[in-house]
Amino acid sequence: MSPQPIPHEIPMTDHLLHEGVVDTRHGPILYLDEVSVNFDGFRALNHLSLVIDAGELRCLIGPNGAGKTTLMDVITGKTRPDSGTVFFGQTIDLLKMNEPAIAQAGICRKFQKPSVFDALTVFENLALALKANKGAWSTLFYRLKGEQRERIHHITEMIGLKTRYQHRAGILSHGQKQWLEIGMLLMQEPKVMLVDEPIAGMTHQEIERTAELLVSLQGEHSIVVVEHDMDFVRSIASKVTVLHEGAVLTEGTMNEVQNDPRVIQVYLGG
Repeated sequence: MSPQPIPHEIPMTDHLLHEGVVDTRHGPILYLDEVSVNFDGFRALNHLSLVIDAGELRCLIGPNGAGKTTLMDVITGKTRPDSGTVFFGQTIDLLKMNEPAIAQAGICRKFQKPSVFDALTVFENLALALKANKGAWSTLFYRLKGEQRERIHHITEMIGLKTRYQHRAGILSHGQKQWLEIGMLLMQEPKVMLVDEPIAGMTHQEIERTAELLVSLQGEHSIVVVEHDMDFVRSIASKVTVLHEGAVLTEGTMNEVQNDPRVIQVYLGG
């Protein structure tokens, strides 16, 4: 059986009406238990269970087809599982919410290919990403408050684009566009950031800067990074989760998972 589509209109529950309330006092910020997803007979997720702590930076690795993309689809509401439980904090059931409601609650996703407005400046891209009811684009920039402008300038400094905030996004390098999109996510004040292969196509220098940026964000944000570059994973993650055939194969430090015979078998077939 294929996953059921998520209804377009799902009302926000009462506890989401209060800005920023996500209960992590007694447990993780993301909790998935026995989640399964079938696509026409193919089991993309197979009784997968995963726990992400508040403020944690976790890396997900695994061969192609391991279930990494489907897992992110489930968390963000793009795909509804056939079975299982998915909670944001202790009280927010993500399976009762659609994609916009989940994003509004504080879970944001960055895809591998950067999605920015090339014709707009860095400043304008960040302004459009503000977590606010902005109204028409033509009047947005005239209604920015002082604290909003300060936040934009703070984010440009954080992502290393302070000297380029007046530049059009279209002339930025690939790595700079990736940082700009991360900045656009930060403008929405996310509690959880899902980041898919952030360093694909980057120079060595850009990779180092991206590692520094993601490490600097942990604590204030919970970050889940899907990546294939093992050196990059080693440089940012204290804990790594290995997926295989839609389930968690093992978890631990990078050294632990790389020396696990099951991981060696999955990656090398040996």
